[in-house]
Amino acid sequence: MQPLSPSTTGPIPTGWPRTGQPRTIAILGWARLALQAAEGTGYNLSASELAAGLVLMGHRVIYLSSGIHYSLIPGMRIRPRETWRGIECHELINSPNLSPSAANFQNPRREAESKKQSELVVSFLKEQGVDLVHSHSLEGQGLDVVGAIKAAGMPVVVTLHNYWHVCPQVDLIYNEHELCFDYEGGRRCAGCLNESKPNVRKVKRIAMRLAERSLGPKQAELIKLKSRRLIRKALNGDDTPGVVQRQSKPDSELALGHDTGGRADTALEHSFADTNGKPAREPAPLPIDANEKFLENREVHLRVLNDYGRRRVAGIGALNSADLVTPPTDYNARLHASMGVDPSRLRVVPYGQPHFDQINRRARRSPYYEQSPWRAETASRPLRFGFFGTVRPNKGLEVLVRAIDLLEADVRKRCQFVIRAHGGDWAFRKRMARYPEVNFLGGYDLLQLIAAGGEYDVGILPHIWMDNSPLVMWEHLHAGKMILAARLGGAADTITPLDNPHGHAGNGLFFPGGQPAKLAERITQLVRGEFAIPSPSDVHKATKLTSYPEHVTTVDSIYTELLGG
Repeated sequence: MQPLSPSTTGPIPTGWPRTGQPRTIAILGWARLALQAAEGTGYNLSASELAAGLVLMGHRVIYLSSGIHYSLIPGMRIRPRETWRGIECHELINSPNLSPSAANFQNPRREAESKKQSELVVSFLKEQGVDLVHSHSLEGQGLDVVGAIKAAGMPVVVTLHNYWHVCPQVDLIYNEHELCFDYEGGRRCAGCLNESKPNVRKVKRIAMRLAERSLGPKQAELIKLKSRRLIRKALNGDDTPGVVQRQSKPDSELALGHDTGGRADTALEHSFADTNGKPAREPAPLPIDANEKFLENREVHLRVLNDYGRRRVAGIGALNSADLVTPPTDYNARLHASMGVDPSRLRVVPYGQPHFDQINRRARRSPYYEQSPWRAETASRPLRFGFFGTVRPNKGLEVLVRAIDLLEADVRKRCQFVIRAHGGDWAFRKRMARYPEVNFLGGYDLLQLIAAGGEYDVGILPHIWMDNSPLVMWEHLHAGKMILAARLGGAADTITPLDNPHGHAGNGLFFPGGQPAKLAERITQLVRGEFAIPSPSDVHKATKLTSYPEHVTTVDSIYTELLGG
């Protein structure tokens, strides 16, 4: 290891690339950088690791967040928050735009243009001597900030982690349920999310801030959680989510003891007490070519009928005023181009993450790297499927549990489903409790994720939106796992189906998004041996994978290109 660098909190790893032209780079986002995936999920993990890598290269990196903290003392201002891994983190207080996006959903006019806020941001960047600005999220800012920064003489790079610039809901999903092929000039947006007014949220955040200062952060958070539980209890009765309710009647097979009674199906007959939770919505079925159909709708994408329509036009304008826009997948680039982004400004920069590389090395160092993990004709254990993500509707866990319900008993018995999902998974666990082949393991962190490679053989990606370049997809592929994926968004660029007509090496299989029956068919095909499951080595050979050092040096080369160094 090299000696401790004054700009970092640790030694520089041996062999890490160093810049010959140190710059001052400003990164814009909304989440607290130090929380990484815990706040802002994949976007913040990507932004934070890029920032840390740039510091290791020798750059000075400044981070500015906005839209989270509010104060009784009026007026916008920017203050230092912390230094994390050598990155100087600042936050904008009392932003007219809240973050994350849902909190600001009913504020499209301010989101399109916030002149005073943009002036404050530009003034701060100038004071800091910033050479180049890299936006990873403008949630909490006005879209006019990109043009204002450019007018001040600083180059701007915008990385697209989602679709926020053209959709305040972020995912291009209407009502958290169905893909929004036509936003009807903005009229459909008006009824998309049931969110409170921005001023109401600001008051709540001021109250939370006061509670933190008077009681401490932990106590304030406990009060907040307790209040939510009391409200939930009042709405849903006395059931406590996450606690298995006692069965109201005994097991119907109680008298059998160890005798199977000639019954082959492993399903259990549970009789949990009823709860008053909301019934699950049936997924909206999509065609296998939903990606292409969305791009064909370019004539409706920029129709303008209200403030939401004007916000979308402002978002496209912001991207066209940037020097370079860097989506992580080709599909994301083509979608934004179909909405009016100048194709010459778009350049695909794939994700690279330290934990991707750790997962990849673990797979390569395994004694089983060259072996198929499971063969139908010789199997002595179940085929193990892994779902990693959250319970949010866009991730498609509802599609998976419905697919499991549709499996024939003899197929299901030859499966094991490992579900690791952040959030309240009680409703899903209760529905799946009758199947001993389904195991819920709760949320996970990056270290658990690296260790999870031995838990499953096939990844499942049942998302219902144009998922940009899901980190979980890359985690599966770096682990050498083939994927059953909805053919939506960036997955279509990355996954080569085993049944491709060209005979190319494959790393997965597709099914139409939102169609549990089609996912059940794919699971059945694998269990019955209709497709051979590739080895980790074969998955790696079939996939273009980017390392973390490659990602950071690619971004650094873009900075050098734009700054003329």
